[in-house]
Amino acid sequence: MPAKLSVNLNAVAMLRNRRDLPWPSVTGLGRIALQAGASGLTVHPRPDQRHIRFSDLQPIRDLIDDEFPQAEFNMEGFPNEDFLQLVERHEPEQVTLVPDDPAQATSDHGWDFRKNHNLLGNVVGRLKKRGFRVSLFADGDPDPEALKIAKETGADRIELYTGPYGGCYDDPEKAEQIAAELGRTAEIALGLGLAVNAGHDLTVANLPLLAKHIPALTEVSIGHGLTADALEYGMAETVRRFRRACGEAI
Repeated sequence: MPAKLSVNLNAVAMLRNRRDLPWPSVTGLGRIALQAGASGLTVHPRPDQRHIRFSDLQPIRDLIDDEFPQAEFNMEGFPNEDFLQLVERHEPEQVTLVPDDPAQATSDHGWDFRKNHNLLGNVVGRLKKRGFRVSLFADGDPDPEALKIAKETGADRIELYTGPYGGCYDDPEKAEQIAAELGRTAEIALGLGLAVNAGHDLTVANLPLLAKHIPALTEVSIGHGLTADALEYGMAETVRRFRRACGEAI
């Protein structure tokens, strides 16, 4: 099965926030993405609300519930109490926990599972009691011990951080090397019973190689590259291009 595509709306929100105006519409472009076959929408509401605002969350939840009940809402964030309360209020189908410092421009590393075992175990337990699927942001290096700890937290999935892979857009040899490493990491995770998502700097150009090395890839969450392409091709056609890059026959 080809990986499902979740469209990250952060970059759309960042464009909107440059002016105190309601466009581009986060929910409007989310609707177009879902109409074009995206499987869900992703947001990462950071504390400073520099892109997704807390006020965006309920309209996105309502959009999915009212018009696309088969789609999923994925909320990403560092698991402090404020974020956890947002999750519990807006009830996403999936929660992706990331180890971001609030000052970071974007996510740039996975969890240190050894160091954060207790923190993650407590948070995952809280979220699972509420019925949420939980994914943990993970570095791409094949570390069986770290992934075993990730499984022990009770998480359902990992999301492989693919930033280093995306950064090899002009170095095919390096890209192949990193994609193979991501594939080995995915094999370990799958063997432990963790499903595998991926995200960060994924593009139409580099998705096929990643899918080749991770044939069981469950979901990709894509924002910056997809939004950049949407400026050229429009959101609907861009979603179709990314779905094809994931291996869908459309």
